Amino acid sequence: MIVKQITNILEELAPLAYAEDFDNVGLLVGDYNTEVSGVLVTLDTLENVVDEAIEKKCNLIISFHPIIFGGLKKITGSTYVQRVVIKAIQNNIAIYSMHTALDNAIKGVNYKMCEVLGLTNTKILIPQKSTIKKLTTYVPEKNAQELKEKLFEIGAGNIGNYSNCSFSINGIGSFKAEENAKPTIGKIGETHFENECQINITFEKALEEKIINTLKQNHPYEEVAYEIITLENNNQNIGIGMIGELDKDLDEEAFLTFLKEKMNVSCIRHSKLLNKRIKKVAVLGGSGAFAINAAKQANADVFISSDLKYHQFYEAEGKMIIADIGHYETEQFTKNLLVDYLTKKIPNFAVRLSESKTNPIKYF
Repeated sequence: MIVKQITNILEELAPLAYAEDFDNVGLLVGDYNTEVSGVLVTLDTLENVVDEAIEKKCNLIISFHPIIFGGLKKITGSTYVQRVVIKAIQNNIAIYSMHTALDNAIKGVNYKMCEVLGLTNTKILIPQKSTIKKLTTYVPEKNAQELKEKLFEIGAGNIGNYSNCSFSINGIGSFKAEENAKPTIGKIGETHFENECQINITFEKALEEKIINTLKQNHPYEEVAYEIITLENNNQNIGIGMIGELDKDLDEEAFLTFLKEKMNVSCIRHSKLLNKRIKKVAVLGGSGAFAINAAKQANADVFISSDLKYHQFYEAEGKMIIADIGHYETEQFTKNLLVDYLTKKIPNFAVRLSESKTNPIKYF
């Protein structure tokens, strides 16, 4: 397999189109056409991780965090980022990062946190906006069903737990083929009237290129009339953070003990305890202060995230508990998720879980 084939599989799980605008995701080092000898999955790409990849004969590193985040004006080996890039290039190792594309995936970082905590009835905490689009096109009535089927096959028309969703209106279309046209129906220089079907189908924006290609390949007309608009509807399958429920409610101290055990953390920074039972739990892997209000609005009993500042704990406002368990700790199971996913998709390929410790924060 080449790099591109493997990254295509990863993008089925977490399309890069859903990464945040500030992020740097995708192939950061290497060539998409390189033949892959093995894959090493890690949270961070550090020098010891590249050494591990060399030792394990893996020439593709799948990393959650991007080693290149801002622009590199020079590569002299004076920083750890530059040294990683140099070592990867010298050893023909490609580096691919997923970061916020996986944060926003329905079965990504936050899904894994919910799974570890055993939460049920999970849903996205902050749905991503402007990720649903609608296609409108016009096709002869006799070709309408075949065209819809082709669009359904690539994922158009999926709404929540329903598939093959569309709306059609029959009417009369008109056109006149000019001198250089090669019309499928009608004659050059004559206005033609055709019984047509207007097809309306929604799709996720990551599919837009496939939608346009499929439409043009399967539409009978030489020139395809179509419109694509972006909808303001929230996408319940794309977004950051998740909220779910425990199988049974716990008192606060029992929950914090449970949280430490499940997430394998040595300490928890938390807001004031409220003497209430914990049932509804919101999570957001990585830095999540921006989601505090969303967790409160969702009536969470506790919000679990990281990198919270002193004053942000006040934002609990006596309505829920805020628990900061550490950045690495919220994302630590992400690499297991990716290894499991790739192993199921390409079972006979060498996919390795990195054993390198990359957490930069130590506790005394």
